[in-house]
Amino acid sequence: MSKILVAFTAALFGTLLLGPLVIPLLHRLRFGQWVRADGPARHLKKTGTPTMGGIIFLSGIAAGVLLVVWLAGRQPPLGLQEGLTVLGVMLAFGLIGFADDFVKVALKRPLGLRAREKLGMQVLISILLAVVAVFVLGRGTNLVIPFSGMLRDGGMAFDYGWWFFLIVCIFVVVGTANAVNLTDGLDGLAAGSVAIAACALTFLALAMDKTWVAVVMAATAGGCTGFLAYNRHPARVFMGDTGSLALGGGLAAAAVVTRSELFLAMVGGIFVAETLSVILQVLSFQLFGRRIFRMSPLHHHFELAGWSEVRVVNVFWAVQAFLALLGLLGIYGLG
Repeated sequence: MSKILVAFTAALFGTLLLGPLVIPLLHRLRFGQWVRADGPARHLKKTGTPTMGGIIFLSGIAAGVLLVVWLAGRQPPLGLQEGLTVLGVMLAFGLIGFADDFVKVALKRPLGLRAREKLGMQVLISILLAVVAVFVLGRGTNLVIPFSGMLRDGGMAFDYGWWFFLIVCIFVVVGTANAVNLTDGLDGLAAGSVAIAACALTFLALAMDKTWVAVVMAATAGGCTGFLAYNRHPARVFMGDTGSLALGGGLAAAAVVTRSELFLAMVGGIFVAETLSVILQVLSFQLFGRRIFRMSPLHHHFELAGWSEVRVVNVFWAVQAFLALLGLLGIYGLG
């Protein structure tokens, strides 16, 4: 647990210290957020708030993990490759998000990178993760079934073979990265929700004897918690795609390496709900010409229903915490 506490604390304070240095720089560079006119009207006042703030907590997370590696000594610790794989995927998705943000704010192209460019790079990283997880880390191609330990000692796992595993890996990683990106629409919502999910994945990784994955997830929770000092309402900085894609990619990579993809659907339940709200809204409008929600993603629906931004965020955090605890119950009896 000492590694976990060091990673969390180092990432937390690293992020807190970097904020006052990076936020004024983003102001000077005029890297301000562009706010859609078709969104909730109250969000228009956020136009110009610095974005790309994900570099603050990504630096804190990387520093936290590297500090633990340094403290572990010269001999590479057992399982370190697993943690570095998760961190590598996180940073790779962060680079995609950084490129997208840069195109938006520096080159003044509001839509950012082309959709096929972003998707192609995300799929490529997902394929590389699948190859490394199976052929380098020895993860195998089986999927652990949550709560199955309550039915049979040691639980149950389903081996679905390489090609199906590859498809599942792409779906989980790309889907989670973009789900977190959709969730990043209110001050502090994505950062707080990821912090909760990362805490759950920390304990889940420890339960599955993946200590270095737990270290990365603890650092992620610390970095997101520190970022809330600047991102909670009223936000002084937004994480941008730099942060949201990185966080989603990191959570998904941790789930893949620990064979806990199905657990991720629970501990990251808010991200699932936000994504489903968009899918259902589009399908309903295309098929029936009617909208299910006042606006999607789901957090905007509650805003337009009269909830304050702070209330929406607090309720969503509470739901995320409940789902995270539910997901952790699913590891009972697994061996």
